[in-house]
Amino acid sequence: MKQILQNLQTGETLVADVPVPLVGRGSLLIKTSRTLVSAGTERMLVDFGKGNLLQKARLQPDKVKQALEKIRTDGLQVTLEAVYNKLDTPLPLGYCNVGRVMEVAADVSEFVVGDRVISNGKHAEYVCSPKNLCAKIPDNVDDESAAFSVIGAIALQGIRLIAPTLGETVVVTGLGLIGLVAVQLLRAHGCRVLGIDFDPGKIALARQFGAETINLARGEDPVATALRYSKNRGVDAVLITASTKSNAPISQATAMCRKRGRIVLVGVVGMEMSRADFYEKELSFQVSCSYGPGRYDAEYEEKGHDYPIGFVRWTEQRNFEAILDMLADGRIDFKTLISNRFSVDAAAEAYALISNGNPLGVLLEYPERTPTDTPPERTITITAATAVTSVQTNKAAALGFIGAGNYASSVLIPAFAKTSARLLSVASASGVSSVHAAKKFGINQASTDTPSLLDNPDINAVVITTRHDSHAYWICRALAAKKHIFVEKPLALNSAQLAEIETAYSAESQQLLMVGFNRRYAPHVATVKRALEAKQGPKSFIMTVNAGAIPANHWTQDPAIGGGRIIGEACHFIDLLRYLAAAPISSVRAIGMDGYRDTAAITLGFADGSIGTINYFANGGKAFPKERLEVFAGGAILQIDNFRALRSYNWPGVANHRLWRQDKGQHACAKTFIDAITNGNADSLIPFGELKEVMQACFDAAEQLRG
Repeated sequence: MKQILQNLQTGETLVADVPVPLVGRGSLLIKTSRTLVSAGTERMLVDFGKGNLLQKARLQPDKVKQALEKIRTDGLQVTLEAVYNKLDTPLPLGYCNVGRVMEVAADVSEFVVGDRVISNGKHAEYVCSPKNLCAKIPDNVDDESAAFSVIGAIALQGIRLIAPTLGETVVVTGLGLIGLVAVQLLRAHGCRVLGIDFDPGKIALARQFGAETINLARGEDPVATALRYSKNRGVDAVLITASTKSNAPISQATAMCRKRGRIVLVGVVGMEMSRADFYEKELSFQVSCSYGPGRYDAEYEEKGHDYPIGFVRWTEQRNFEAILDMLADGRIDFKTLISNRFSVDAAAEAYALISNGNPLGVLLEYPERTPTDTPPERTITITAATAVTSVQTNKAAALGFIGAGNYASSVLIPAFAKTSARLLSVASASGVSSVHAAKKFGINQASTDTPSLLDNPDINAVVITTRHDSHAYWICRALAAKKHIFVEKPLALNSAQLAEIETAYSAESQQLLMVGFNRRYAPHVATVKRALEAKQGPKSFIMTVNAGAIPANHWTQDPAIGGGRIIGEACHFIDLLRYLAAAPISSVRAIGMDGYRDTAAITLGFADGSIGTINYFANGGKAFPKERLEVFAGGAILQIDNFRALRSYNWPGVANHRLWRQDKGQHACAKTFIDAITNGNADSLIPFGELKEVMQACFDAAEQLRG
């Protein structure tokens, strides 16, 4: 299928061939008929992409600060690679989609195949959208008008925050798409509306919708005009929908408001405010969040849990429905906002117009599919013209990748690409990341159909890099398909999943199973391991992890999806200490810090008397290195600092050593797995009993921290 992508590194907007997404839980597969280009938001992305690295840095000073901190801790080369990988990742554009439902997930009952719906889906022939981000289109509303519904919901949410009453005077600053929709909605609320802009064409439309206007291009004074319009009382509210770096919109809003007036920001403007302006009038100021309640809440958007209508009357979905109902009743009109129409194949022309001109509603049209058309493809071949041609055909390990997220594309796939393996297929949920990875690393196929990847007889091994909650499922599926498995940590999220894996693994004993515990393969760790073999008696370990804070609503913090950071990431360090101690874990004790779910000290006891403490802290700062290992044994100490520097204290035969770049062992870990397949030797991999032991220690620590 065709999908519009933006390259943030080069600024190129392209129509790419991408596999059709599979229907996820709680979602709909929609065949697109129209999408609306959001001129403001998408112009910013296109302009950002066209800038050079210095210009991009100036636009994101917070990211520059993060990069400088990373250079200090991880090194210049690693940081530059991370920056370029991020910029090189294609960005799907769009969030105003109209189409017809083609497939419905088994757990969705609110929609059926054939429904016409709007969604916040991308500019693509097919989109998969969660049910709470979709709404049915009334029969008397055409697709072109419906395409404005998501933009309409953004305007409507800003108006709901203003809470206008019949007869109030409201100013709309910025008469772009959202501003002109807001004018119509406010008029429908029974408000007197004053619109402000520089563009005479947009001003004329606002007047057509019943607003009085101010043309800033003519030098008209917005404050004086607003005061006259409000009978010198001051306006009741100001809705700012403009996009500018200037502080003028907020300054003008405070000056034109009455005492206790309301100001709501929907657009993007300068935010330098005068306390005195707000203090004297007791003004309220609020920033509106997109389509309404539920936005960016994974429970609502991804898991489909609706808010009870008795407590949250207007969610983002119900805002969509309100806009569609008003269109059906004829109380608002979006036809007059359409300025241009392009076929999806001519998307480059549409974005050139947006970058160089000042259009309003730019619609993209998609071809209709008839019953005789070829069914949509969920697996596509990357041709020789677009694929790297270094893939050889006579190697023993033939890989398929399940998941193509940031870590897979920036670390794991490059690591496997440097081995002797053939890279045959990569599957991801949306298809965009799988196509990007396939083109970048010479992988033959890109897919959204993971079951077909597992059924491919040419593939004898899979690399699983999906979200943590799916690891156990795909491991068991892959074992049943007779594939060797490399799975990114963790192996499982709980004891029940671990038992399922053990049963499946025991039944398929010929298959290799590897977990990506790469720290044990780091070159400095290899040096420490050799040094410890010459020491008698128990050892002491201190692993300090400056993990950094992650928001509580991030998927890794969700016990059901990410398992929490102790299971999801601290498992790396439990494995590392188990490897260096070379003795079974005999005890686990974990103490957490009050108020921090991911700040804890985990103490391990080993069967040989060794002890180890993992200080996993999320309350530190990024200027300090992320990971430090200290080993105490026989009157000597070794220290690994962030997998770059090794320091030796009173340890004969071990010299201080510093690497040019950080090496956490990912390449060596991947090579070990591929070599084991090639040689048919499981002895070089981490024994399953040890993997099970490490995961059980993680479960015990997490359980103690939950209290």
